[in-house]
This record gives sequence, structure tokens and C-alpha cells, in this order.
Amino acid sequence: MARLKMGVATETLRLVEPFRIAGHVFEDVDALVVTLSDGAHRGRGEAAGVYYLNDDLPEMLAALDGARDAVEAGPTRKELRRLLPPGGARNAVDCALWELEAARSGRPVWALAGLPEPRPLRTTFTVGAGAPEDMATKAQKFAHAKSIKVKLTGDLDLDLERVRAIRAARPDVWLGVDGNQGFAADALDLLVAGLRAHDVSLLEQPLARGREADLDGFNSPIPIAGDESLLSLKDLASAPGRFDVVNIKLDKCGGLTEGLMMAAEARRLGLGVMVGTMVGTSLATAPGFVLGQLADLVDLDGPTFLAADRSPSVTYEGGELFAGPGVWGSPQAVPA
Repeated sequence: MARLKMGVATETLRLVEPFRIAGHVFEDVDALVVTLSDGAHRGRGEAAGVYYLNDDLPEMLAALDGARDAVEAGPTRKELRRLLPPGGARNAVDCALWELEAARSGRPVWALAGLPEPRPLRTTFTVGAGAPEDMATKAQKFAHAKSIKVKLTGDLDLDLERVRAIRAARPDVWLGVDGNQGFAADALDLLVAGLRAHDVSLLEQPLARGREADLDGFNSPIPIAGDESLLSLKDLASAPGRFDVVNIKLDKCGGLTEGLMMAAEARRLGLGVMVGTMVGTSLATAPGFVLGQLADLVDLDGPTFLAADRSPSVTYEGGELFAGPGVWGSPQAVPA
């Protein structure tokens, strides 16, 4: 690949309102945008890092600064996986390389990835943790949603009341919950029994990263998804027998290139595939939309939390997400 010029810009993404999960409250998110240019074509990638790994803006900027010469030398996406570790910095560069290749080749990213033309994807819409009645009201405001994900905090009785309230408000939707590492193993039996009573279809990351062995021998009637426990490709070997579904996020694994590899490996291991995102704009969501074409479950509602998004943006209609060709990843997405 010809020598490139790498531009790095930083932004603070403001949320419409505070968003609470187990152990953390988001009010805004720092993100970076990498632009790679060869003088005639360019590509972009956005990343927000991984907050629970301290993969924050200073960490990402330092990683990019240290790898600048190697990145501007024009690596392939395969070579990039050796230059930078999984995380936000590599995600931004990897996505920029995909869009740059689309511009150079005249082919959209989905075609470069060997995928059929994208279709709209049913996505979850997430209700942050709060008072049960407030969460129920928020679920009702997602009138178009066909799937809702509920953030829990590890307070078993309160969490089950939250789920009960939302199920009563929205008896029509697919419902999943996300523990964000908030529970202990000895609460799982009661948690799962309570979730079954309210027709919950997915339990995501109930236990802390590092406590995966506590799931050995636990036979859950509700599929369990790994998120914080399954960061990148190397983590998948330990997933069978503990998790049923892999939640792939590009900021965790380091980009669409590894995300596609993870989806293929998850299928080989007999695991379901879920695609999620950190809070981000449409520029961060569109690469996940490409990967989502291979997924069983899609959780790509990140832009809906923001006070302002990019234009052109992804669209949400009838409970589905679509990233049109002008958002990212098409030959025409970024002018020369």
C-alpha cells in the first residue's frame, strides 16, 4: 500500500441524558476519528475505546502516536493486527483502511468483505438503569422498537422489578437484559428464574470478567451472552460451555477485520453471534452494521443516545437500523 497521511481528531459526544449501567454512569463520551489519505482517496474510522479497560482517549492517542510511522507506511489490515493491540486505536485505523480500500477499488466495504448487499437490521433499543416506573416509561417511548435491552445493576430484587415493569409496559417486544458484570454467581439461579417469569430471551454478561469459570456447569434455560469476558478473537476458545452468544464490539476487538474473524470463529464453535457498540456516532455504527449482516442479534443503537449525530446518519425505522451508502464504507462516502 502507498504511503499514507494519518489525521487524528478528537471529539466529546454529548448524551441527551445520563445513562446508567452497573458501576458506571455516562454523561458524555470522548471519541477520536482517524482519517487516512493517500492524496487521492481517504477513509475514516471512529472509536471511543473501552472504558472498563482504561482504553480511554489519552491511551488511544498515545497508541496512535507510537504507531504513526508504521500506519503511514501503508499496512494491510492483516499487518495492522500485528502493529496495534485490540482496542479503540486499532478499530479507528482498521475502519479507515476499509473505507480507503473502498474508495480506491470502487467497491463498497460489504462487497470487499464478501457479503451480499446489506439489508435493514432489527436492533435492540436500550433502557438505562433507573427507577422501574421511569424505565417502563422509557420503554413505552420506544414505540417503534421490536427488541428492547434492559440495563441491570446487580441489585436482584430491584432488577427483577425493573424487568417486571418493562414487560408489563411492553408485552409485545423481544426482551434481553445486560448485567454488565454486576452479579455474583450465587445470585444466578434466582436471577434466571425471575427473568424466565417475564419472558426474557437473553442474559448478557452477568458475572465479572475473570469469573468466567463460575459459569462452568451452570445450565441456564436463557442463553447467556459474553461481552466484557469476550474481548477479541483469542478469548473465544474459552467461551463454549460458559457462554451461548458472543457480543462482538469493534472497539473491543480492534476493528471490522477482527470482528469478521470473530463471527466466523463463533460459528465454528457453535456459538451465536451478537454485534454491539459503545456509544458513538453513525460513523462508528456503520462498520458494525456491516458485521451485523452476519449476526443473530444486533444492538447498534449508540447514536440514539447522542444530542447530535453526524450527517449523513444511519436511520432507525420500524425497529430496524439501516446504514446507507453515504454514511461510511462506500466509494462515494468520502470525497477525494
